[in-house]
Amino acid sequence: MDILFDEIPSLDLADFTSGTPEQKAAFVKKLGEAYENIGFVAVKNHGLSKDLQDRLYHSIKAFFSLPDDIKKKYEKPEIGYQRGYTGKGKEHAKGRNTGDLKEFYHVGQELDLIPDTDTVKGEYPENLWPAEISEFQKDAIEAYQTLENAGKAMLRAIAINLELPEDYFEDKVAYGNSILRQIHYFPIDNPDEVPADAVRAAEHGDINLITLLMGASADGLQVLRKDGKWIPITALPDQLVVNVGDMLERLTNKKLKSTIHRVVNPPRELMHTSRYSIPFFMHPRSEMDLTCLPSCVDENHPKQFADATAGEFLDERLRELGLKK
Repeated sequence: MDILFDEIPSLDLADFTSGTPEQKAAFVKKLGEAYENIGFVAVKNHGLSKDLQDRLYHSIKAFFSLPDDIKKKYEKPEIGYQRGYTGKGKEHAKGRNTGDLKEFYHVGQELDLIPDTDTVKGEYPENLWPAEISEFQKDAIEAYQTLENAGKAMLRAIAINLELPEDYFEDKVAYGNSILRQIHYFPIDNPDEVPADAVRAAEHGDINLITLLMGASADGLQVLRKDGKWIPITALPDQLVVNVGDMLERLTNKKLKSTIHRVVNPPRELMHTSRYSIPFFMHPRSEMDLTCLPSCVDENHPKQFADATAGEFLDERLRELGLKK
């Protein structure tokens, strides 16, 4: 039965990670209901401290305040912008040509932390660390590892909900191709000088398995409900917003919903202000098979996706977004 949420459900991850069997089961049930209907939840007790969030925001604000010519030193189009800086307007939503009103910085797996015996080590480019911001590297690595651990806990709950072994995703996300994206929605001093259809982030679904988003510095995030109504996403300061991505929707043959969402422009009188946001896009290893799970395919739910690996799907989407030629 469809449920039309007026706001995204709030859950306590500690109920799953350290609660009683009853609390764990209730968490899994509520998570499943939310992901089958709206694709988003807000969770607390995820391990990311306010101190770390504050430090991370401080370092990224310092980076984005640097002159454009310095920021461009860390821009690498030859690797599809998968590490380092991506300049203003370079990314656009699938099906659009107008670039989003944002710039961002990508951090991936630290190669030194991947065992030499793991073949995935040769697939990833090295992280780029801005020499101008001394604390940037330390804060980003700590946040990356904390969010990755929270994501693994969420995936264990998702696996149980799908009646899979609890550790189903563990080997698939071990040293996965996850990305910490630090976003600056830059101020627009003269709104008449940007394209009429330009927005901070046009409506889109995320590519990955799940996304974990720490509190943004301003409002603007909205999600498209099943009945076509856009509802604002608001999370408390101690919560992460965690949503289903396209890879998980694909794996579950749309049982779990990768819901369309967007970041709208502020009122015209606030267009001159910045907005900062830090999502963690949890990706599996490139060889993960995204073939629809047999348990999610039946007469009433015929298979909706062609077979593909995570790497093949990611490559296709990066080309659609204009980040890869």
